Amino acid sequence: MLKSLLIANRGEIACRIIRTARRMGIRTVAVYSNADAKALHVRMADEAVHIGPSPARESYLVGDKIIAAAKANNAEAIHPGYGFLSENADFAQAVLAAGLIWVGPRPDSIRAMGLKDAAKQRMIDAGVPVTPGYLGADQSSAPLAAEAGKIGYPILIKAVAGGGGKGMRRVEAPADFADALASCQREAASSFGDDRVLLEKYILSPRHIEVQVFGDTHGNVVHLFERDCSLQRRHQKVIEEAPAPGMDEATRAALCETAVKAAKAVDYVGAGTIEFIADASDGLRADRIWFMEMNTRLQVEHPVTEEITGQDLVEWQLRIASGEPLPKQQDDLSINGHAIEARLYAEDPARDFLPSTGLLDHFDLGEEGRIETGVEEGDTISPFYDPMIAKLIAHGDDRKEAIGALAAILGEVEVWPVRTNAGFLFNALLHHAFEASEIDTGFIERELDVLVPDPDPDDSIWRAAAVVALTEDDDDEEPFAWLAGFRLNAPVSHRVALGRGGGFRSISLDDPGNTAPASGFRDDARVVVFHEGQAHGFDFAARGDVGATASSGAILSPMPGKVTAVDVALGDTVTKGQRLLTLEAMKMEHGLVAPFDGTVGELNTSTGAQVQVDALLVRIEPSAHAPLVA
Repeated sequence: MLKSLLIANRGEIACRIIRTARRMGIRTVAVYSNADAKALHVRMADEAVHIGPSPARESYLVGDKIIAAAKANNAEAIHPGYGFLSENADFAQAVLAAGLIWVGPRPDSIRAMGLKDAAKQRMIDAGVPVTPGYLGADQSSAPLAAEAGKIGYPILIKAVAGGGGKGMRRVEAPADFADALASCQREAASSFGDDRVLLEKYILSPRHIEVQVFGDTHGNVVHLFERDCSLQRRHQKVIEEAPAPGMDEATRAALCETAVKAAKAVDYVGAGTIEFIADASDGLRADRIWFMEMNTRLQVEHPVTEEITGQDLVEWQLRIASGEPLPKQQDDLSINGHAIEARLYAEDPARDFLPSTGLLDHFDLGEEGRIETGVEEGDTISPFYDPMIAKLIAHGDDRKEAIGALAAILGEVEVWPVRTNAGFLFNALLHHAFEASEIDTGFIERELDVLVPDPDPDDSIWRAAAVVALTEDDDDEEPFAWLAGFRLNAPVSHRVALGRGGGFRSISLDDPGNTAPASGFRDDARVVVFHEGQAHGFDFAARGDVGATASSGAILSPMPGKVTAVDVALGDTVTKGQRLLTLEAMKMEHGLVAPFDGTVGELNTSTGAQVQVDALLVRIEPSAHAPLVA
């Protein structure tokens, strides 16, 4: 068995690997960039090595630095996690050439499955059914258009070297083909340095189903059943589950046997995933499920497979890398219950899912279910890496129970001031179509307006915030314990003034009205309430604020960013449309302007300051001739 291991990754997957390695008595070495100097995976590992600046291309993607760190710290093996260099055959080869153990498939297997056209041809040769399409070498426009016509519209144009939804275009009709092809080729060349494409028939009711496979160095290959990853947004998985809803035993047996055949065709060793596309217009049928691609690494969604099989897949990886045979044979593996995973992202669904960065002042994911995360309260969400901050996993005796358990977990998520998609995930789980297993890869885009929570709180949330505002902390009892259900037995005249975005309301808790079942906290400046995964912040009103409208001159930061210029000073007279300051966010500059004529009555920032979303930057007091606008 391995004695020491370097993890060439960060975040939740690095923490996940460290936990299993520690249980197995394996010494762990973490690597980190400038941005991750105080990260959780660094604190958890036995040793940690700095490998460069914050951008991944200067740290986590520099294979030579990682190999040097492993050798300098006497690590026997390197585990790549997922993403970064995990499917880089040249890096895997370099690890082996350095005399280290690579926790992953052979470099030749990675290469064989790395290009979509070559992989599909290899599968055809192995007798694995693939999606109808064109894999030819002729990449000129006219022959490709002719092949698209033979396949039949709609079709997909896909970059040969693509992934993550990049270099992919759906084309509905022949007239749209040339422009879509040119766009796809440009994006493929920019993203992957390879503008070659393949064509596939577009499946009208597609389900994304994948099979977990494992091989060892003794020639054994097994499957650990299937996962359904159909809930996607912009081709990125959002919610995954195992087993796939509606999969009968005969179809499962045929599908999993095909996956094992595919793995054996490339002499596969270690953890891998065979991904299929299913035409679910008439239910799941073996003759309407086709090979799509293979991921030659551990997947983000591997926990749902662990939950239904009772196996630790990272332990399997480490044992296989040590030369041991597979821990279980096929007949020893079975499905127990149902598991669902939701990816919690630091992003704001109300702002078109813009990433949200900054300090986690409040971070509580509860204690139910299985939580995989790489951050703790007080950590910072960096703009340099993927915005996923946690995976939330629930297991139940059946799918209904698993959905209920995961919805309960999401409903208890408390994150502030960083925004998350918890409310969006909560809505998706409880959508009637999802509960009825009426899903395909277009589900989220079709239902987006319903799934994205309203960022504006209703009256019941305002009342919940008022309850939190009026609650006295008591060292002798659990703070806010009496808030459950918000049944108030309080003296009269419980009234509080709270505001959002410059608009304030006076709330009386003596008046009849619904109060949302929520949790929350307060400090000297604000109240924050959490309800069904959504975070709602309310400011305490200053004297004279109550009754102002949302256009009362409060200039809020539209997203996290850096103030690059402040063009006014406290007390300055300004006119409507005059630029007040400039905010740099998401590599773009945003000028914030005065909503009406007035005076700078409040200025809460300066040049160079890093600000959070919805931070009150400036308040303009209206001049006498400039009435407030609703």
